[in-house]
Amino acid sequence: MTSRVPFYMLISLLIVVGLGMSIYRHDVYGVPWTAGQKHQVWEVEARVEFEAKGEPVKVSLATPDTQSGFTLINEHTSSPGYGFALVNTQDGRRAEWSKREATGQQILYFKNQMLVDENAKFATEPPLGDVSPIALDGPLKTAAEAMLEQARQRSADNSTLTRELIKQFNEADSQNASLLTKEMSKADAVVAILSLENIHARVVGALQLEDGRRRQSIISMVEIWDGSDWQLFNLDSGSIDASKDLLIWNEKGTPLLEVVGGTNSQVSFSIISQDISPQQATDEKIQAESLLNFSIHSLPIEEQAMFKTIMLIPIGALIVVMLRVLVGLKTSGTFMPVLIAVAFVQTQLVPGVVGFLLIVGTGLVIRSYLSRLNLLLVARISAVIITVILIISVFTVVAFKIGLIEGLSITFFPMIILSWTIERMSILWEEEGAKQVIVQGGGSLLTAVLVYLAMTNEFVRHITFNFIGIQLVILAVILMLGNYTGYRLSELKRFKPLVKD
Repeated sequence: MTSRVPFYMLISLLIVVGLGMSIYRHDVYGVPWTAGQKHQVWEVEARVEFEAKGEPVKVSLATPDTQSGFTLINEHTSSPGYGFALVNTQDGRRAEWSKREATGQQILYFKNQMLVDENAKFATEPPLGDVSPIALDGPLKTAAEAMLEQARQRSADNSTLTRELIKQFNEADSQNASLLTKEMSKADAVVAILSLENIHARVVGALQLEDGRRRQSIISMVEIWDGSDWQLFNLDSGSIDASKDLLIWNEKGTPLLEVVGGTNSQVSFSIISQDISPQQATDEKIQAESLLNFSIHSLPIEEQAMFKTIMLIPIGALIVVMLRVLVGLKTSGTFMPVLIAVAFVQTQLVPGVVGFLLIVGTGLVIRSYLSRLNLLLVARISAVIITVILIISVFTVVAFKIGLIEGLSITFFPMIILSWTIERMSILWEEEGAKQVIVQGGGSLLTAVLVYLAMTNEFVRHITFNFIGIQLVILAVILMLGNYTGYRLSELKRFKPLVKD
């Protein structure tokens, strides 16, 4: 007797792999389990202005990357006459414009789109080397050391030290803080004092995301290394900032904007929010992340639309197997109802059922005449195929003439399958009578309707297209059903007398 262990191991493997792939897509790429959800996208436009001096111009602007809570999905520029490139440097990503000669007022635009994505994370990079203390002149150094000593007494670690230090800068009566901020910005002063304590710190630029904001300036914040991760501090409150609507634009602490060949440079930001569907969000993420280019979403739209229907066929196959194996429903052909259901998806249910009954009914009448001619099988099938084509053509023209636009979609029916269905039903009529034709024809139509209802369900369409691993789970379930040898539901009536006895 053949061992069933490999069979059950195969089924288990299919289920584990299928569910694992689906959970991975949900957790890592944010694909929702249900349809109809919306994803938020922030579109940020940076406007760079400067006065060119009639000489070669080079402009460098810090740009954001994927970070905690946000996935970068698109970025482009609007700068006619300028060369443009996105450059990855040791100090982060930068957008660079260049032009051989420019004169007068210049305006450059840089736009990017950030998808709100709770699965997105910063690539944490620990600081390199030791901290180099920032040089401060005599009075400034004295003020910095005094503030540092006070903060050290009220703190327990690097995070609380930074918090206490920022609190001193926010006190109106702090003379030491006033002295330092006269010579440098609050952010630079905090970083300078922390360098005296050998704490890695840097100034970063952030944007407060608010829909419809125009001409917004960058917000200076301080990031410190706590030994395992970078922590972001709000300079107004002194607390660690974990706001979901805060976008880090310049994370490496480098200058936000550098202009060579121009003066009076400045940059401002405009922000809008929009909602997109889960499929759009997935498409955008896949285009942004090349590791998933093998996904269906990386295909052209036309091919994606085709696969959206193809991925529904396993659902139809599962329903057919369940109805035949567990229920015992008889159909004309094994998977003919699935193909008919696919046609129903194109024609809609009511026009599809009417068209199916008209074609099969008329085809059976014509097939009964062909049977009297004693033709060979190949010739008879060919004649039936041609007859089905003529029937579909006539019905389509008649429907158009009387104004039934829905009737035009009858051309989506699979002609070869319908021809074989008519041939099988005709032979069944001759061998077992009209009752069996009605039983199997009705079973086929019922199955096709149930498959159609499943295929047009929004949740089923979403889950089969966006989670390919579900196909492996369906395959495992079909294999398990193929191992079923018990009674069918339709057989319970036949064995009912035995139960009474």
